[in-house]
Order: sequence, then C-alpha cells, then structure tokens
Amino acid sequence: MSYSSEHDPILAFYLGQQPNSQGRAIEDIWSWNCENLESVHNYIQWLFPLREKSRFNTNAPTLSDRAIQAFRTSDELRNRLAKSLKIMLAFYGLECLEGQDGKIVIVKSGEYLSRSREWLERFNHNYLRLTRILTSLRILGLENYAVALFRCLDEIYKENQENIGGETYSYWKNAVNS
Repeated sequence: MSYSSEHDPILAFYLGQQPNSQGRAIEDIWSWNCENLESVHNYIQWLFPLREKSRFNTNAPTLSDRAIQAFRTSDELRNRLAKSLKIMLAFYGLECLEGQDGKIVIVKSGEYLSRSREWLERFNHNYLRLTRILTSLRILGLENYAVALFRCLDEIYKENQENIGGETYSYWKNAVNS
C-alpha cells in the first residue's frame, strides 16, 4: 500500500526523510551506544510514538490515525519499528529470537547481567520507557513483539518484584492487554 509521509513528522522520521525536533535522524539514534540511550531522554517518544502527548518531551508528535494505519499496512515501517525495538532490547540486555514459523520470543542475552545493573532498580525511568514501548508496538501492529516482550518482562518481574513493584508490572500488563 502506498502512503505519504507528507505532513506527518513520525512517518517522515521513521522513513528517514526528516530528522526529529532535535535534528536527529533515526539512523543516528540507531547507532547510539548504551550511554547515549540511557542519558538522552527525548528520543524514545520518536522511536515509540503514542497517541497521547508526552509529559516529558512536549516537542514529540503524537500518532495520528493515518500514521497508525501506515504502520499497520507497511512492512517497511513495521520492520523499521522492529529495528528500533531490537536496539532497545540490546540496551536492556535482551534479544529477539524470530522463528521460521513467525514466532517471536524475547529472552535475556549474554549481556543481561551487566546491562540489567543499569536499569533494574527501584523507580527507574526505564520502566516508563518499557511501558511506552509495549504500548507503541501494540498500537502500530507489532502485537506479537509486544506480547513476547511482556512475557520476558513477566519473568524478570518474578525475579525482581521488589525492584520493579506491582504498580509498574500492572502498567506493563495493561499496555499489552488494552
């Protein structure tokens, strides 16, 4: 299906046609190291857009019905969204395994122990990011990735309930089941 990114900053950003409001191309963000992914706070709203305005990045656009439809009908956009997810999974010490049958499984990677020390602590802002990622994946047509990520987070929660907390867990669960 053909779609136009004209007048839609999220589509233009995702297709590499224009940078975000900070002047960063999607390819630039994809090349960032873990330190940048942790310390910069105004890119996640572009990689994983939502319908609601961000309280933390008021310059980030929100999803329109047209953009949602474009993601849901475009293999290119969904593949680029999956690439954004895989970059964030590596940041968290996770990885995506895609079976030949189309089944998606997200598991801890060999980097999980070292990476989880950076984010698996009480009241960490990455819990909000994970809620955003789950929600965005579901809205934009990658429900199978959202479910796989939630299953992995469910396991992590069972091992780290005291750090994650029940409120965060319920946000994750609701993000996938909405």
